[in-house]
Amino acid sequence: MFHTEGRAEGRRLYEHIAEALAADIAAGRYPVGSRLPSERDLAQTFGVSRPTVREALIALEIDGLVEIKVGAGIFVQRQTGPEAETGADVGPFELLEARRMIESEICAAAASRISSHQLETLAQLVADMERENQSDVVQSERSDRAFHRLIAEATENSQLVAIVDSLWDARDRSPLIQRMSAKAQAAGVKPMISEHHDILAALRSGSPDAARAAMYEHLSRVIEALLEATEVEEVERARAKVAQQRQRLRAGAPARRIG
Repeated sequence: MFHTEGRAEGRRLYEHIAEALAADIAAGRYPVGSRLPSERDLAQTFGVSRPTVREALIALEIDGLVEIKVGAGIFVQRQTGPEAETGADVGPFELLEARRMIESEICAAAASRISSHQLETLAQLVADMERENQSDVVQSERSDRAFHRLIAEATENSQLVAIVDSLWDARDRSPLIQRMSAKAQAAGVKPMISEHHDILAALRSGSPDAARAAMYEHLSRVIEALLEATEVEEVERARAKVAQQRQRLRAGAPARRIG
């Protein structure tokens, strides 16, 4: 279990996990070329969530200590890395959880204030995302940001707009998030068009509850998609499942008759 005593104030949880793993690697507990324990085992060892472990592993990958091979595992690349300035960074799942809490309420507030012109603009942004998903995912994500910002503008509260801007700015300047986003894009993750249509429909209805639920569901699915896209144990689980099936088949197979 990973205890909270002695943690430096202001440090994020994933940073402490990354620091502990880096110390183990430096001490030779995990030699160069060896594979770290599974993400699930690390989460149990430290008593934290798998998203937190994943953020820590991505941080170690950025420092060059490990290489994450999707479907194979996490392998130690070298014993020591640079002294990283991680204080200004933010964990991808930490940020998404904040967005889910904040933007859901912003969407609820926007439902009763949004104008017909703003609804038309949101519809155009969704159409842009759908078209850009086919050829330019980066541009599609820019349209995605404009979509979420416009919802904040519809609240007629400049501080809420500033908050949404700050959340997206944090996303854009975070090396950790950029690394994980690149992995997600390589896995085919793109802005989810149907969910943006659901948000737009909820806003058109004028129902704060429906708008809140639609935004919450959308950002929950974003979290799930990011988890799935960066899953490093998928192939291992598939192999284990096949092995179990083969074992059951062998155990249940009738004995072969001789002669």
